[in-house]
Amino acid sequence: MPKGGHAHSGPAKDPSSRTSERAGFTLAALPNEGYRGTIPDLTDYLTEVTSRHESLWADLWSTPQACAWSQESWRWPVVADLVMFRARADDPESPVGLATSIRQLRDDLGLSKAGLAANGWAIAAAEVAPATEPEAVEGDEVGQRRQKRLR
Repeated sequence: MPKGGHAHSGPAKDPSSRTSERAGFTLAALPNEGYRGTIPDLTDYLTEVTSRHESLWADLWSTPQACAWSQESWRWPVVADLVMFRARADDPESPVGLATSIRQLRDDLGLSKAGLAANGWAIAAAEVAPATEPEAVEGDEVGQRRQKRLR
């Protein structure tokens, strides 16, 4: 019987490797501030919508991954499924298998590190101002000793 792989078999692609460079593999950068566009209507995908569903839906659509989802409307029902499963998981009597479904959906939607890599996405680095070292006041013995230790 022939052996075969599956979608997650083998190591994840490394965008900084020579093999990926030759193949033209690069990760699409998602803005780290998240999605700011129009959010689809949840009632198009779920028949009974509670405030918990709406809260989860809004949270998911504020993520950087939502920028990619907005371009791929076929993912919207999957996002709604994740909302439904997460709301159902709030019940202490929910089945354990629900956690597995949630994890798989998070991977499919790029909400985990593995999911980001599998989708070919990366979240852009935040612009961070360089940290400045406090200057020692002249005559300040503590500040001068601190400067000396840092050297």
